Amino acid sequence: MSIEQAYIERHPTSRALYERASRVLPSGVTHDSRFLRPFPIYAERAEGAYKWDVDGHRLVDYVVGHGALLLGHNHPAIAAAAAAQLARGTHYGASHEHEIAWAEEVIRLVPSAEVVRFTSSGTEATLMALRLARAATGRPGVVKFERHFHGWHDYVVPASSYAGRTPPGIPAATLDSVAVVPPEIAAVEAAIDARGDIGACIVEAAGASSGQVPLPRGFLRQLQEVCNRHGIVFIMDEVVTGFRWAPGGVQQLEGVRPDLTTLAKVLAGGFPGGAVAGRRDLLEYLQFPGGGPRTEKVGHPGTFNANPLSAAAGVACLREIADGSHQRRADGLAATLRAGMNTILRELAIPGVVYGQSSAFRVHLAGDELPPAADTDGRDLPPGVLAAPFPTERARLLQLALINRGVHLFGTGGMLSSAHSEADMAHTLEAWREALLELRSQGQLENR
Repeated sequence: MSIEQAYIERHPTSRALYERASRVLPSGVTHDSRFLRPFPIYAERAEGAYKWDVDGHRLVDYVVGHGALLLGHNHPAIAAAAAAQLARGTHYGASHEHEIAWAEEVIRLVPSAEVVRFTSSGTEATLMALRLARAATGRPGVVKFERHFHGWHDYVVPASSYAGRTPPGIPAATLDSVAVVPPEIAAVEAAIDARGDIGACIVEAAGASSGQVPLPRGFLRQLQEVCNRHGIVFIMDEVVTGFRWAPGGVQQLEGVRPDLTTLAKVLAGGFPGGAVAGRRDLLEYLQFPGGGPRTEKVGHPGTFNANPLSAAAGVACLREIADGSHQRRADGLAATLRAGMNTILRELAIPGVVYGQSSAFRVHLAGDELPPAADTDGRDLPPGVLAAPFPTERARLLQLALINRGVHLFGTGGMLSSAHSEADMAHTLEAWREALLELRSQGQLENR
């Protein structure tokens, strides 16, 4: 039986729900990353490191709320805080104490945070950061990096993502204001010199697509120096890495101090929420005239900004992760998993590598080289190892084969929580071995 046919037979209720969803939702999904042929799984409940699908299968979860759930599903501290707030109301249409406490926790943890403005998502946070940078510098141009993801608003979806074609729905004038360059300091300097209008530079703190293409070591410090020298607002996107790589994010680990930091995911403990944090003088562009030196302000409404439910959960989450113990546990488990997956690749003589930083891992089943039987940081891979394309069909079938064995990846990788266990690692490694053997038996993998 094929991998896909086994998946179909194993998940009849998910299939029925997808058929129903396809009548009312474009492609039957509500987030692009959840699209999966022949259909995605549908979850019924979740707890700790697991979720259960509607057909009753337990899955070791490496999606963890798209990275938001560092503490796992339904952590007691967050659940209690949210339940207590739910009884008091979900939306006051007024200021409340939780929003102050939430901002105080962000400022306590994030090295560059002097003040904070909350949004409802990471996309809104990067949009706000770019607007503040343009307001402060008076220069409309933005530098961003190839394949770096900052949400879905117009300024961060450049034409290069569509192989030179104009992305549908985005004005050419918007695209013209964004210079997309490789993560090389010389390319940044060249773009700045060529354009003369660059007011902002935005970068994913761990590299493109949450570290899928890691940044060279030392790059962030070099980038900060270039931005400072040219009077450009340096924006570090820590939507994924913030509070996960360390309590203070990548900037804490690297000793970098961005002008603005964008946050979401872990920030709200699994509830909707984002933020821009950073220099007071930049965020003062949001201040009303008369409350500071500005005579004009950048407008920023948002019905659910710092809503009481998200704020209560966010405060509980940030207080729980502040000492770094949850990060250290998740990081250690991820290192064990990466090393084990690479060991199996090597034993089976299958080219590729599993790599990552912190509590994240990425799978790359392509190329001609066998990985070391060890944990691997993508920043230390030889040049060209990640250049060979990971075939789309191979990646799809890998996901299906692992779901069939009770393991749910986030695309071609995933993230861990402190709720995962050594037993989960053992189960995942056995599922990984079996999935690879099945892929090879069905002609999707070759021996080196």
